[in-house]
Amino acid sequence: MYTLAAQSSGGSWALLFVVYAVIFGGFWFIFIRPQKKEQKRVQSMISEMEVGDTVLTTSGFYGVIIDISDDDVIVEFGSNRNCRIPMQKAAIAQVEKASAE
Repeated sequence: MYTLAAQSSGGSWALLFVVYAVIFGGFWFIFIRPQKKEQKRVQSMISEMEVGDTVLTTSGFYGVIIDISDDDVIVEFGSNRNCRIPMQKAAIAQVEKASAE
């Protein structure tokens, strides 16, 4: 009878390990995987920016890219074209490609 109890205890540890593995896998699919996909999307969007593209900044302003450096861009705002602001590439929320007219 004692050996049966010892075997049952060993089986419960294995079952507990499987349950924890399933929980961790579920959290990975629910939280981590979508976040990594979004990071890849944002990185590809930033790497494909070109001069002349229309951008939406994280603060809600629309502008046109007039210069790009390694970490920064210069964005021109407004219709009078006198407002040029340098900003980090991370401050760009959305990019709309310039139309090929």
